[in-house]
Amino acid sequence: MHYFVTTTPASTQQSDCVIVAVFDQGQLSPSAKIINDQSNGYLEKVIARGDIEGKAGQTLLLQDVENITSPRVLLVGCGKQDKTTEKDFNSAISAITKVLNDSGADTASSYLSEINVKDRSATWKTRQTIITAESALYKYTATKSDVKAVNKPLTQLGFFDQDGDTQSATELGQAIATGMNLARELSNLPGNVCTPTYLANQAVELGQRFESVTTTILDEAEMETLGMSSLLSVSRGSREEAKLIVMNYQGAGDDRPVVLVGKGLTFDAGGISLKPASGMDEMKYDMCGSASVFGTISAIAELNLPINVVGVVPSSENMPDGDANKPGDIVTSMAGKTIEILNTDAEGRLILCDALTYSERFNPEVVIDIATLTGAVIVALGHQTTGLMANDQDLADALLKAGNDSHDRAWQLPIWDDYQPQLDSNFADIANIGGKGAGSITAACFLSRFTENFTWAHLDIAGTAWVSGKDKGATGRPVPLLVQFLLNHIETKK
Repeated sequence: MHYFVTTTPASTQQSDCVIVAVFDQGQLSPSAKIINDQSNGYLEKVIARGDIEGKAGQTLLLQDVENITSPRVLLVGCGKQDKTTEKDFNSAISAITKVLNDSGADTASSYLSEINVKDRSATWKTRQTIITAESALYKYTATKSDVKAVNKPLTQLGFFDQDGDTQSATELGQAIATGMNLARELSNLPGNVCTPTYLANQAVELGQRFESVTTTILDEAEMETLGMSSLLSVSRGSREEAKLIVMNYQGAGDDRPVVLVGKGLTFDAGGISLKPASGMDEMKYDMCGSASVFGTISAIAELNLPINVVGVVPSSENMPDGDANKPGDIVTSMAGKTIEILNTDAEGRLILCDALTYSERFNPEVVIDIATLTGAVIVALGHQTTGLMANDQDLADALLKAGNDSHDRAWQLPIWDDYQPQLDSNFADIANIGGKGAGSITAACFLSRFTENFTWAHLDIAGTAWVSGKDKGATGRPVPLLVQFLLNHIETKK
């Protein structure tokens, strides 16, 4: 969808539809008041008869309102006046997008920037509108043969500009939304389509699309030469060859880069420690960490951000096979540490540890890994919040701030030395699981053994990367958090 900025008052706006807010108890936003006055109190009449109450997400589409240029006026509930929450605002945006897309309106202009969302600027509201609207419009169709197109979809959405910086917010929101949709699309593809080779080819295409991105693909022979036996032990059980994908975005000369490491398990059956059949189809989502790296690289390249970022994606399948890892096997990582594999379903950390060691060669300023690593993080934090662990508090604080700034939030968990003994092994330097307690923390503690030479943070997105049930699908998170972190990082360096 195309987004534009407008300064035209709602009453004379020539878009096919104008969108204004109604609050609890029938209170009107400034632009809604203008329309009400111009139409001789029409909005107050429809509110008085109970057609809309102002609850967040309620909508009412009006046609041919007297003395209003636009043929449609869409009222949307935004909760309590001056107490609209971020959730209320997102509910309103999602609702209006779906209504507009089925209304026959080709263009629409939103005046919801007037809403007072606590601690949020007009710029944030513009960006969030685009992200939420694109999320509401996204539909997976890649492997469907009978797709019914919307007869006359919404193609343009405008924003009323109050403070003069709406245009830049529009460009930022569009880039983030595009990156999220790329992450969604890659994640939603089935495992027989989105293989490690497919992901590698998508990285090559990304490099061809943006001159600022250079892509390098390492095959299994090259990884063997580097000593990545931990990563390669996971792919042994699969007929699909593992790939190490490197996407290098250059936007800031010789500056040290931020390295993003994304777990790219394109399907995880659990290996010999086979997962239960119920819900195993969702293990195509075990590559959502890598998808978020793709989406972030796409967004920053579109924005031409002045920063250097390297995306490193270790990609494999985890399947049961005669050559697959067995519980009790010992493998040697690229860092030279030996690992006892007590559970073959704890494979993400086996591919990530070699990718983290590989990341050292870029002389990184910071390294952030993103992974659907543990079900335990869902028990701890649910599906609302990403788990965050780090070996540096300044980096952790920066990621927490970016999460709050972008409304793609994270919550920090400890990785104190107290937890490390849970990974002790009688037969190797480290075990790949730490027992039942603190599963997300001990997983991060495992990774921390391979990050001693750089500043590092770990994002466990197992609870936030996709949703289950009737609305099953990838969310595109944490692309907003990562892009915001990079934006904040640029400002901090200035």
